[in-house]
Amino acid sequence: MSLGDEPGYGDGSRGEDGGYGGSGQTRTRLPGDGTGDVYGGARRGRSSSRSLITVVGVVVLLIAAIAFANRGDDGSSAGGSSGNNAETSPTAASGERPVGSKESGIPLGFAHSTVGAESAATNYGVALGSTGMFDTVQRQAIVDAVYTPDVAAARQPQLDTAYSSEEFLTKIGLNKDGAAPAGQTFVSRIIPVGTKVTESTADSATVELWYTSLFGLSGDGSTNPVAESWYTTTYKMAWTDGDWKVTDFTQKDGPVPVGRDQQASTADDMTKAVEEFGGFTYAR
Repeated sequence: MSLGDEPGYGDGSRGEDGGYGGSGQTRTRLPGDGTGDVYGGARRGRSSSRSLITVVGVVVLLIAAIAFANRGDDGSSAGGSSGNNAETSPTAASGERPVGSKESGIPLGFAHSTVGAESAATNYGVALGSTGMFDTVQRQAIVDAVYTPDVAAARQPQLDTAYSSEEFLTKIGLNKDGAAPAGQTFVSRIIPVGTKVTESTADSATVELWYTSLFGLSGDGSTNPVAESWYTTTYKMAWTDGDWKVTDFTQKDGPVPVGRDQQASTADDMTKAVEEFGGFTYAR
């Protein structure tokens, strides 16, 4: 499999979803005070920023691209067209009791309700966008936890091949074993902003998750500083063996907010933030 041949790689098309919210590229303000910080260095032009965002897009869309390329005739059946459209409501605390168990750090045992489906999709999205996907053992555990058993079995070998590609890992600045270069910290994190259910039945739901992602390498000598991107992923969820699981998903850019003229943090500040601020493991 050639990563460059998959939908959404290199051609800026993002597959069949188009460019929701414009180009999906985020302006990155790097330090311009000339102090020589290796993380930012001198102010970089827009061409550098665009190149970086393209690399970020490769990572964020990796799983989606594989899903698009391998979807069968029944890949879009989850959720069903016969489901009832649900009214959009604010993503707020539901009042339902949180899950009581975890597997590989991923919450499990969600409520059999639309709120439970939203919560499951959000937490699964966080796991699928984490650095754990770049570690063979962790990736296999994540895939088994978030997908239905049949989908997990089909996706495991595809994802193992994709994430072990030396060409792909080199593009994003990692060593061929998936580790960050010495003195650098690899960042891959999704921050959910909101969710909504667009279709639902008793045992299926279609959930849209809007989020921002952080991706890159912080530390001395990094050529891919941590940058943010915005996406919306639509998850097809099915109630399987007493829990919500993913059967399929698609992704599109945005909505993308207007960027502020804030100065990017130094390499040290970014590394400390990533190490000291833990990500959330339960939503709603």
